[in-house]
Amino acid sequence: MKKKRRTERYTLADLDNWREATLAVKPPMRLGVFGDPVAHSLSPQMQNAALRACKIDMQYARFHIRVNELRSALHLLAELDFIGANLTVPHKIAALAAVDELDERAARAGAVNTIRVRDKKLIASNTDGEGFLRAIRSDFSVDLRDLRVMVIGAGGGSGRAIAMQCALENCERLVLVNRTFEKAKALAEQLRPFFAGPRVLGPAARLEAVAWDEILLRAQLAHIDLLVNATPLGMKPSDSTPIPARLLAPHHMVFDTVYGVQATPLLRAAAEAGARGANGLSMLLHQGALSFQIWFDREAPLDVMRAAL
Repeated sequence: MKKKRRTERYTLADLDNWREATLAVKPPMRLGVFGDPVAHSLSPQMQNAALRACKIDMQYARFHIRVNELRSALHLLAELDFIGANLTVPHKIAALAAVDELDERAARAGAVNTIRVRDKKLIASNTDGEGFLRAIRSDFSVDLRDLRVMVIGAGGGSGRAIAMQCALENCERLVLVNRTFEKAKALAEQLRPFFAGPRVLGPAARLEAVAWDEILLRAQLAHIDLLVNATPLGMKPSDSTPIPARLLAPHHMVFDTVYGVQATPLLRAAAEAGARGANGLSMLLHQGALSFQIWFDREAPLDVMRAAL
């Protein structure tokens, strides 16, 4: 059997017959990213570069795992001598019910993006929030605590982790937007204790949940510095922007968690509006470095990982 190319993906069927499926693969696959879709993920390039630089004799691969396959796939990780895995869309929240333990970061975020296998147990963590924090610092040279932030897609795995990090950093203001308004409202109630004290001069509340409606968004964006897209919108060329381009202004910073070869529709709209923008590559880098640290109890070779991306 030929060695799997890095662009290829493994499946649950491969995990069921793992030793046969990877008989000729050297060094062995002992890490990976689970997603649906997952072909776009750049995590293998980044993590494999880190493994080589640290002379760790293993590889990291993509796994196309569907929603109804997640529990079975995670169970197999523990049986097949894996070190761990990353989780991406749509598995971050579903994994909460499929692991053995949650660390503080995963419990706080209500989502999982990193799993470490220890003594055949699945220990879940979340590096999205801290990765986002570091990305904002590197991309915009500002700290979250000084910003008024709007998170679109606050009901999902990354959105929840980002919103929680904003709360932990005691940002100036946080506005949560989600297609299912009840999810945004529930998260706002969970975060309300973080925003008890007044900080912003003016009429705008420090914490709000808002329906995904143009009129409501327009009113909010006058009091926002940083707009974050935590939805999958932008992964496909045919996708629309999460908010109408006409709502963006030059004073906005726009961070799109989606990354790709070309700028997303949102980032193109930001550029046309004269706003500063950044894609999710830097967040991927920093959350990936934190995952590496969880798996191997050592600092990740950040410059090597950045160069690989």
